[in-house]
Amino acid sequence: MKGSNPNAKGRPGAVRKGSRGKQVGSGGQGRQALEGKKPTPKAEDRPYHPAGKRKAAAERYTAANPRAGAKGAGAKGAANPRGASGRTGRPDAGSTAGRGPRTPRGKATEVELITGRNSVLEALRAKIPATTLTLAARVEFDDRVREIIHLANGRGIPIVEVMRPELDRLAGPDGVHQGVALTVPPYEYAQPLDLLDQVIASGQTPLLVVLDGVTDPRNLGAIIRSTAAFGGHGVIVPQRRSVGMTASAWKTSAGAAARTPVAMAGNLTNLLKDLKARGVFVLGLDGGGSVSLPELQLSNEPLAIVVGSEGKGLSRLVTETCDAIVSIPISAATESLNAGIAASVVLYAVSATRAAS
Repeated sequence: MKGSNPNAKGRPGAVRKGSRGKQVGSGGQGRQALEGKKPTPKAEDRPYHPAGKRKAAAERYTAANPRAGAKGAGAKGAANPRGASGRTGRPDAGSTAGRGPRTPRGKATEVELITGRNSVLEALRAKIPATTLTLAARVEFDDRVREIIHLANGRGIPIVEVMRPELDRLAGPDGVHQGVALTVPPYEYAQPLDLLDQVIASGQTPLLVVLDGVTDPRNLGAIIRSTAAFGGHGVIVPQRRSVGMTASAWKTSAGAAARTPVAMAGNLTNLLKDLKARGVFVLGLDGGGSVSLPELQLSNEPLAIVVGSEGKGLSRLVTETCDAIVSIPISAATESLNAGIAASVVLYAVSATRAAS
């Protein structure tokens, strides 16, 4: 080892370090870092900025609607549109966002209980598969109960009569059964893009409601009811972190769930992108939105209205995917509207505009 030679000069065991030569300075190695960055682009020139998204959407809208031209692009709220021209193809083969869950819900072994006279009657009228009709002993007969029994007998559905406490137990603490309950298999969810295809094939302008993290089944039922009342074509829920079609949702919908399809998406963000690629404008609802509902100019376009969760509102990724964030003007005395009411207000505004045009 160097330095271990006893005949070497100097202190025994010392290591003599040779010259390293000339030291190379940094020179121009950091020259690029010292030159500085280019001027910051304007907000509308940054594609990831909300202003940039609005500008890009306005350009697509103008290209798809030449008559709108400068009038639509210059009006407040018109910078959030999406042109529907040339976007009728299906998404890439690898995309599964709009196909819903792979396992059909109808093959599960669980069952659901629909309670309430209106809900049960509408379910039977819609010929939803059912296994048992349960009636409370000495239930008060009215026209609805008579029709329920008539429809059940006509379809060969077994009718079971139980004491009211037993029906209370079956319906659960939140189930207002009114002496009637219908046992059905788990809800059969539609496929989101198939639902859109059906609406387009019927010659109608799509109007869908998408739920982002709504967990209260009563809100889901109320939204389904409003969707049916104001000409909507369906409701879409995500597969995870969201409420599904439970007995409570059936009850709150007052039978509207029997004629308004509910679809399930595997990935909500990807589904919204697929809808946009098909020419659908995606509008998120938030109290701090940049577009006020009375100034919305997209009511006659294909729409998907996204409603956020009861507490947190829209998620970040969903917000970034939306074409526009719409706010509902309310008085200062009211802090906010819940998901069901907010969806109802926007659906009414859209349906009123479409009816007037």
